[in-house]
Amino acid sequence: MRAVPKLDRVLETALYVDDLQRAAAFYEQVLGLRALSEDSRFRAYDVGGTSVLLLFLRGATLETVQLPGGTIPPHDGHGRLHMAFGIATDDLAAWEQRLGEHGTAIEGRTDWPRGGRSIYFRDPDGHLLELATPGLWAIY
Repeated sequence: MRAVPKLDRVLETALYVDDLQRAAAFYEQVLGLRALSEDSRFRAYDVGGTSVLLLFLRGATLETVQLPGGTIPPHDGHGRLHMAFGIATDDLAAWEQRLGEHGTAIEGRTDWPRGGRSIYFRDPDGHLLELATPGLWAIY
């Protein structure tokens, strides 16, 4: 048997939204993300210079997309999903204040056994977002 080739990281993650403009306003104005690319069916955001958050308009990617360099197969998603953003420990209080200033309720808080802390809140589509400090996982 051959060894499994190494995976480096999760490069992209995707959320599916019902109103792309509403979602874009939240991710840009509340979370301060910068769009890398966009069209009528999606927005791609830089997250910390190391990963990309894709927001797709629900139902807008049900057909194969033809690009000059190849194709992207159909995909879509439903339901309330979860994702976490890593933040510096010293930034947690500032994030709590920022969310409050934008009327975003914090739904939960967790102090993790390894020393990390998390806060949880929702985006306009009901996705559960987490801001987590180092100490959550053995690798973070």
